[in-house]
Amino acid sequence: MSYETLDLKIEGQLAWLTLNRPDALNSMSRKLVDELRDFFGELPQRRDIRVVVLRGAGRAFCAGLDLKETAQPHDAAKQGGGALGRPSDGLRLQRRISELPIMMRRAPQPIIACVQGAACGGGFALALASDVRLAGESARMNAAFIKIGLSACDIGVSYFLPRLVGASLASELLLTGRFIEAERALATGLVSKVVPDDRLEEEARALANEMLQTSPLGLRLTKECLDMSLDAGSLEAVIAMEDRNQILCTQTQDMMEGVMAFLSKREPKYTDS
Repeated sequence: MSYETLDLKIEGQLAWLTLNRPDALNSMSRKLVDELRDFFGELPQRRDIRVVVLRGAGRAFCAGLDLKETAQPHDAAKQGGGALGRPSDGLRLQRRISELPIMMRRAPQPIIACVQGAACGGGFALALASDVRLAGESARMNAAFIKIGLSACDIGVSYFLPRLVGASLASELLLTGRFIEAERALATGLVSKVVPDDRLEEEARALANEMLQTSPLGLRLTKECLDMSLDAGSLEAVIAMEDRNQILCTQTQDMMEGVMAFLSKREPKYTDS
């Protein structure tokens, strides 16, 4: 794949996806949104990619929506209505962005976010929609939407944030637009680990390599079950899904390979079969 605003590098079964607009703090232009949709939309069919690391080029993860681009007159606004023109036009533009976290969660590959510097607004949403968040010491995250006359509840933030940190802290952050920095993010469980910025790649690679040592089907089904368990109506519903996943895995050659490798004290060689 060739992108203008993304830098994609494939190392074996690991994809490094870098938001690549460093001069604009990797803010989300229409082009960047379109290219993210293209990448995440194809992930379910990409069996060659098993883990994704998402990061930003330069000194920021993502500063959110490109407000300079948004402030420029365009066809929808010229036709009357609010900042995005008619409600129907605005909703179509909104959905281009708001569907990104849905696409990220539907992707069977675990997504590791490496957050350094600012992760604001839409950038915060991308981090929250990832499966694991690693933070550099410079990380600062906020729901910036409320700072520019919008609701703080946008792009899935009001779904993910209270599930990660609880209702009280989520309310504080959303109702004020306050920043949460690396140390507090770690203490509240928003991120898994905080390291110096220059060690983020090393930490992400180590975590990804551990994921890649699992069986392909087992890894995909684990992400799926975790997602479903967040909103499951009962313990019984979760256990039913777990049972289904385990029986599926036992029908694979990889399960037998995993057992034999464990007993032989060697690394397994999975074939996704």
